[in-house]
Amino acid sequence: MKLVTFAVAAATALAAVATSFAPAAAQTAPAPEKSKLVLGVGGKNLLYYLPLTLAEKLGYFKEQGLDVTITDFGGGAKSLQSLIGGSADVVTGAYEHTIRMQAKGQEIRAVAELGRFPGIVLAVRKDRADKVKSFKDLKGMKIGVTAPGSSTNFFLNALIAKEGLKPSDVSIIGVGAGMSAVAAMKKGELDAISNLDPVITKLVQDGDVVVMADSRTEADNEKLLGGNNPAAVVYLKADFIEKNPETTQRIVNAFYKTLQWLKTATPEDVAKTVPEEYHLGDRGLYMAAFTASKPMYSTTGIIPEKGMQNALDMLVQFDEDMKTAKIDLKRTFDDRFVKKAAGTM
Repeated sequence: MKLVTFAVAAATALAAVATSFAPAAAQTAPAPEKSKLVLGVGGKNLLYYLPLTLAEKLGYFKEQGLDVTITDFGGGAKSLQSLIGGSADVVTGAYEHTIRMQAKGQEIRAVAELGRFPGIVLAVRKDRADKVKSFKDLKGMKIGVTAPGSSTNFFLNALIAKEGLKPSDVSIIGVGAGMSAVAAMKKGELDAISNLDPVITKLVQDGDVVVMADSRTEADNEKLLGGNNPAAVVYLKADFIEKNPETTQRIVNAFYKTLQWLKTATPEDVAKTVPEEYHLGDRGLYMAAFTASKPMYSTTGIIPEKGMQNALDMLVQFDEDMKTAKIDLKRTFDDRFVKKAAGTM
């Protein structure tokens, strides 16, 4: 009996010692204020939003104690509307939405950068390429974007503004972010397209388009947009962040871990993790598209101040309302959560 009592006491003591050496965060982390979440996105299959699909498929949301339902829309403008309307709690969308909404009196804040470059490509239908030597030659043409008011639309507006054209000088057509966009170009319904991978790589490999402007690499962004221009981010309403700080932290933790996974991921790693339909029927094409787009992903989750300014400068080029708006860029990005996720706070 004494031996049994001693063994139980020893085990209890060892457990106490082990607990005392456990990470403080594991012992004291509060439960998320809201564990069931709806996340809106516009074009989940696009490589622009790859970190979202990876966080989901790698189980990082569940690891953080979150039950996330993802609602996929035809474009980023619609996912923004879902957040404003209250049907979504969080969005993975374009950073510039946080700026535009502040100008409209809506406090939307990014909490993690997923893409440091837009990764958007403007391409012209091959049989029209000889007529388009500069952006001003796009005047009057039908140009496909994922959805009107989305980042692909903003990118186009910024480029044509460089040569004096207004958004109204071209005809914008929403074509989505997958095979519907590919089909619209192949059927001759568009003169040009502003879209992302894997759509662009598919059209290029099939010989359907000629690339006119490419924002997938650092050098191209320096030339087109003046350097870093934050693209996909995780954003929420400011009051949600204030009321649900632990939930927000866990969302960011999941995305930050995904960005670290992406640093060393091979094209094969990514292709086998995402749903097969993302490959657009060609696994090799998808891996090539990922290779072309990989430089655009953020490695830190932090939006640099110069990037914020570049994004605002781009909007001012074509949006008359933005030219007179008083924007406080510090209110568009809350870096506390990603810094904590990285262990730097």
